[in-house]
Amino acid sequence: MKTLNKAAPGQVLCRAEELAEQETRGFAAVGVPPRDVFVVLRGESVLAYINSCPHTGAPLDWLPNLFLSADGQLIQCALHGALFRIEDGVCVAGPCAGARLKRQAIEVRHGVVVLLDDSLA
Repeated sequence: MKTLNKAAPGQVLCRAEELAEQETRGFAAVGVPPRDVFVVLRGESVLAYINSCPHTGAPLDWLPNLFLSADGQLIQCALHGALFRIEDGVCVAGPCAGARLKRQAIEVRHGVVVLLDDSLA
């Protein structure tokens, strides 16, 4: 798990050890406006995106904390099945092909995943 040294303020989401490969976790993020985000572990990187389909604005998760396709290789929209690459949020299949999820700035500090304030503004 990569750990960054930046000390910017932010919102604590979870402990990095709570994340497993091919597993996601959703969170309510504070900010203006408040919004839902989710994190996913890919290799040694923890990535975060806003929980909103670029096509409809609908939440992506099937059930709480379930954002991935059945094989765990892509993020999948629960509403219409659009598929997004985990690494960059680009839609590779579905009605919003070529669009992308909005990535959020996070870092891992001392084993804790933190959503940076830059993403909360």
